[in-house]
Amino acid sequence: MRSTPDAATAIATGRQDTGGAVRPATAADLPSVAALCAAHAAFERAAPPAAGLAVRLEHHLFSPSPRAWCLVAEDGGELVGYATYALEFSTWSGAEYIHLDCLFVSAPHRGSGWGGRLFRAVREAAGAAGAPRMEWQTPHWNEDAIRFYDRTGAVSGLKARYTLGPAAPGVPAGPTLPGRPGSDQEGKRARP
Repeated sequence: MRSTPDAATAIATGRQDTGGAVRPATAADLPSVAALCAAHAAFERAAPPAAGLAVRLEHHLFSPSPRAWCLVAEDGGELVGYATYALEFSTWSGAEYIHLDCLFVSAPHRGSGWGGRLFRAVREAAGAAGAPRMEWQTPHWNEDAIRFYDRTGAVSGLKARYTLGPAAPGVPAGPTLPGRPGSDQEGKRARP
């Protein structure tokens, strides 16, 4: 079952109160989302996103068949946080699940409930998409996030995370995949 943007819209309805709203992102939000992504990367001690992130996000979030979805936390007309998620497939369970790629709230707005509201909204999107499971990761040193996720009832598992290829267009991050521009086997076909 492939989720639609309607699932994101459905979960955001009724989330407004005097403290702002959690809602699906719009294309007009993407420059602010890109700025939040840069702040998130800095917080996680990672390289900043390459220039043009808003344009790349628009293609993946708002195409006729979106690859991912984005929710934003808006407080007083300012975007103070975001969550992105995608529908993925688990071979072991033979079922789709939601992968929570990012959940971030800007420093001045942490501790105000925005993280919980974004997390609950993604959980509701998972249910609306018929995905019974959610998965995500957080840096091992981010004790606040670990405590937050422990309070949700989630169970952590230890795995090592690997990356092969650039983290994003224009951002070098180790060896590239065979047959990809910049690899030592550029032009050679990779075997599956």
